[in-house]
Amino acid sequence: MKKEIFINSGSNETRIAILEESKLTEFFTESSENERNVGDIYFGKVAKVMKGIRAAFIDIGFSQDAFLHFSDITTSDEYYTLLGEDEIDEVDDDDDEEEVKEPPKAQSKDQPKDQQRKPQGKRDNSKYNKNPDVNLTRGQDIIVQITKEPVANKGVRVTSKVSLPGRYLVLMPFHRKIGLSRKIYNSKERYRLRKIVKTALPKGYGLIIRTVASGKDDNLILDDLNKLLVTWSEIENKVKSQKPPTILHKDVSTTSSVVRDLFKEDVTKIVIDSKKLFRDIKTSLEETSPGFVKKLDLYTGTQPLFDLYNIERQLDSSLNKKVWVKGAGYIIIETTEAMTVIDVNSGKYARSSNQEVNSLNTNIEAGKEIVRQLRLRDIGGIIVIDFIDLYEEKSRRKLYDELRKEFRRDRAKSTILPMSEFGIVQITRQRIRQSILNRVYDTCPLCKGTGTVLSRTSFLTNLERWIQRYKGSQTVHPLTLKVNPIVEAYLIHGLFSRIRKLSFKYKLRMKVIGDSEMALDDFRFISKKTGEDVTEEFSM
Repeated sequence: MKKEIFINSGSNETRIAILEESKLTEFFTESSENERNVGDIYFGKVAKVMKGIRAAFIDIGFSQDAFLHFSDITTSDEYYTLLGEDEIDEVDDDDDEEEVKEPPKAQSKDQPKDQQRKPQGKRDNSKYNKNPDVNLTRGQDIIVQITKEPVANKGVRVTSKVSLPGRYLVLMPFHRKIGLSRKIYNSKERYRLRKIVKTALPKGYGLIIRTVASGKDDNLILDDLNKLLVTWSEIENKVKSQKPPTILHKDVSTTSSVVRDLFKEDVTKIVIDSKKLFRDIKTSLEETSPGFVKKLDLYTGTQPLFDLYNIERQLDSSLNKKVWVKGAGYIIIETTEAMTVIDVNSGKYARSSNQEVNSLNTNIEAGKEIVRQLRLRDIGGIIVIDFIDLYEEKSRRKLYDELRKEFRRDRAKSTILPMSEFGIVQITRQRIRQSILNRVYDTCPLCKGTGTVLSRTSFLTNLERWIQRYKGSQTVHPLTLKVNPIVEAYLIHGLFSRIRKLSFKYKLRMKVIGDSEMALDDFRFISKKTGEDVTEEFSM
């Protein structure tokens, strides 16, 4: 499959597009206002422990405390790994690792000094991380790593299972295991890679050998390991010298992470329209992956890069609520607080006179587009798809198999359930970043994201009901009414305006002022005497 990466760097934002067979499948943005924080490591303090929901909230210096579920905390036996006495049997659910049963061997004496690191002595991490069911207490210091960006009113999600990703390896300071990518199929290569890291890895550390390490020179892999060990040593020194909450390690930018994690053999080229970014990436690749430098291309044309490769048009059409599927009708994508709901419609599509065949073909093509849309929009959580009804079990199985096949290209973890009797397919997909809609668009200040606003008649009715309740109270004073400027114009329009009619009717002095941050169906009453907001006091 032809896979290409395009990077457009502007004055305010950097955009990264990944194309498969010239179709946009993944899209990332980065700006000073939308800085990546997944992968950052913090020295935090436990703010609250809630055993009822098996979670804790960690103060890491953000305006909202980070969420730490007990399942994201390693137990004592699994976490304190420097004793090296027991082999850990558990393997984290990671799409790029496989457990290696042999325990790490001692470091080779023949290895060059610049590639050696003496095994560390016993470290006491109990001060920072403890068994979540027994010892996690308020005020306790803890090292955590951000795994998910904040979504809506939820803060970031963190884990105490800290890891440091490199180009070829992922260092796991608190695990005593070596993992190997399942995508490295050659048994001799697997043995070679295991041997390289086992002789160099200090006692008490764990590693994941990434897919891109296959076939690479020993020194490149060992250099990557040494850089990760040096980074972790710097983090440990910060823990000793600083007090929480504080950041211990800032992960690389979105652009660098895409190059680090996604620039593999299947990528045919990476095109960049910024000379500075091109030089930075080229320098990085010359150190870590010299063979990939030839795939870099600096674009210097006058036409916008995303226009030239039809990315801008694909991006605009793909982010609509209604998405057309070539030769197979269209899909409607609706995102709510709880889940994302997708409806499949055939339109006028009918390739065969057989209804079951038509429905199956439409569903399969729509399913391919749906998976692409989920990847492109970064949609996570619960996803419910209402496919066109299929009456034969073999047709449902065929659709289910095709969906699973398409999801194999997706880097996010997902679980798919077979189609129900009602033609519904339920999916859960890993959520890491905010969806692209949240990153590209702001919530409408008029409707607050609902897409609808209260009618003018209903608004006036609600306003009058509030005034009636206020007039029935013990003390009545003149009021200031704050509303959206559009509503303000509606209320004060004309010589004998609507607000004046209400003032005369209820013998109440009211002054209307506009506030652009208010929704169209919202209003606030402020007492002129006290200056207090009295809206809630007389609301239902």
